[in-house]
Amino acid sequence: LLAEKVEQLMEWSSRRSVIRMNGDKFRRFVKAPPRNYSVVVMFTALQPQRQCSVCRQANEEYQVLANSWRYSSAFSNKLFFTIVDYDEGADVFQQLNMNSAPTFMHFPPKGKPKRADTFDLQRIGFAAEQLAKWIADRTDVHIRVFRPPNYSGTIALALLVSLVGGLLYLRRNNLEFIYNKTGWAMAALCVVFAMTSGQMWNHIRGPPYAHKNPQNGQV
Repeated sequence: LLAEKVEQLMEWSSRRSVIRMNGDKFRRFVKAPPRNYSVVVMFTALQPQRQCSVCRQANEEYQVLANSWRYSSAFSNKLFFTIVDYDEGADVFQQLNMNSAPTFMHFPPKGKPKRADTFDLQRIGFAAEQLAKWIADRTDVHIRVFRPPNYSGTIALALLVSLVGGLLYLRRNNLEFIYNKTGWAMAALCVVFAMTSGQMWNHIRGPPYAHKNPQNGQV
């Protein structure tokens, strides 16, 4: 039975890095023994009618992490990444008394999950690197996160340089505006305001999207 379960999970993993599960699959491959592998489960609600923007953002990071594991040289049948959507496995949410999403849980090869097997998303955030560190603590499996290349910054910089170059070319016979102190002062103020804004702090520190009040538990 164990060999059949591992073989089936490996087959699914060869198709998708993250295995989608309903209630029956969850109970058979994650909860029921025998099991000699760890399973990381993302409980989420990705359907548009749920309007869970955090779920979609967390799912993107989860996919990056799972792909990094699937295509790494250390990939093995000791760890699997799965996902349970509320609309496909509402009974699983009820069974685990879970009333919020997204939630990440680790199910060890033996025994029941402990408190540390639930990822503290509100405090740490859901970046793929943070998830990889948590998994390493729970399973001793170290995953190096590889992100797909993002050329948006390079394209934006090239467009900006082209725009400035084109403006200077059009005004090549009258470049007195370059020495306008007021213009440079306004540009400097814009840079200062942007660098000291809350959004820049969010970009640097990467705080969680939401946090629970420790006094009353409200988000």
